[in-house]
Amino acid sequence: MLKNTKSKDNLIKALKIAVAAVIAIATANMLKLNNSVTAGIITVLSIQNTKRETLKTASNRAAAFVCALLLAAVCYKVMGFTILAFSVYLFFFSLLCLSVHWGEAIVMNSVLMSHFLSAKSLGLDMIFNELLLLAIGIFFGILINLHLRRREEEFEILSSIVDEEIKGILQRMSQKLCDNDKHGYNDNCFVRLEEKIENAKECALKNYNNTLRNISAYELDYIKMRENQSRVLKNIYQSIIMINNQPRQTSDISEFLKHIVAQYHRDNDVSGLLDELEDVLENIKQQELPQSRDEFEARAVLFYILKQLEDFLRLKNQFIILYKVTG
Repeated sequence: MLKNTKSKDNLIKALKIAVAAVIAIATANMLKLNNSVTAGIITVLSIQNTKRETLKTASNRAAAFVCALLLAAVCYKVMGFTILAFSVYLFFFSLLCLSVHWGEAIVMNSVLMSHFLSAKSLGLDMIFNELLLLAIGIFFGILINLHLRRREEEFEILSSIVDEEIKGILQRMSQKLCDNDKHGYNDNCFVRLEEKIENAKECALKNYNNTLRNISAYELDYIKMRENQSRVLKNIYQSIIMINNQPRQTSDISEFLKHIVAQYHRDNDVSGLLDELEDVLENIKQQELPQSRDEFEARAVLFYILKQLEDFLRLKNQFIILYKVTG
């Protein structure tokens, strides 16, 4: 389903590029501008993946145009309309753009400045011509992306996949914690989880950048929370594979992990699980001391696992509290 969506997105973007470029060129021709094809190229270069990226790129290129025009005017005035003058302009303009992170503006504005070299003129009519080409190209680049909307349903699907993967990891932990034989228990699940988190993060970022008003970082923060939880789970996994014998406290922690799985859903503030965790910790503290070095080491690892589970739950609790307050 997601692959089909991506293919459809590519098809739509290709169509947008072609249509917008043709309209920009037609508009420039209608206004009888010189080098009208440049308006189409500028439109193509202005189309980005999100509204926010498109607007940022447009503002950067407009500011870069002013700088390019001033630099080109100085170079052409001093050295004439020569290749040397254009080369000197290009050096200083590229240096400026790279310094202020306007790299995407170098090609577009340099094409415009090359028109002065070809015409061997820097008159007001030529400047106005280039300004209109830039304005038309940027305008249609922005216009073609105005329809972009947040894809909340896609994020729901991707984030639910992340949630199910984490739930499965917790379920396996509850089982493997009580097994002396850890054969076949590896960290491949974390590779899959990281891939799924990355997909959801990419979708959340696009949604954020396609919202210009009433901006909420809920989706980004949600995935960040799950990303942090995945790191905690990886620490717990490393601890589980260290346990070679099973103190009786192991079954208590295994049961607690099962409770986390049973109550694992998006809107749970996990306050009840945090209270239960405190009870488990208190119960372990009141039990008799370890009778051997092996038991002592195993119980130390189990205690560390419980503290890591506390971090895991608090990440979710803090996220829910944050959006209850701000929501």
